[in-house]
Amino acid sequence: MLTSPPAPTGTPPHTPLRPMWCCRACGGPWPCPTARLVLKAEHEHDLIGLSIYLCGQLHEAIRDLYRLNPDEAPAPQAMFARFVGWTPYRRPLIAPD
Repeated sequence: MLTSPPAPTGTPPHTPLRPMWCCRACGGPWPCPTARLVLKAEHEHDLIGLSIYLCGQLHEAIRDLYRLNPDEAPAPQAMFARFVGWTPYRRPLIAPD
């Protein structure tokens, strides 16, 4: 599992608190804005690795959240946007027809 850079003493890192998938530091939905910045910085030269890591986290989050409350679990589209949709991506060299 990836870890955030050292936080000031007494401050929790911006990592997921399972099974609710909220941020340990700020309480927002993980990955929170700070976690996203840290993850982008950690994977600056490995964007594919970042996407793979976040896809795994997406899978774990969906499993946990649906187990907690299957009737009110987030929609798959919202979960994809939250975990993977914000990541940098490369545009194709040739535009699709």
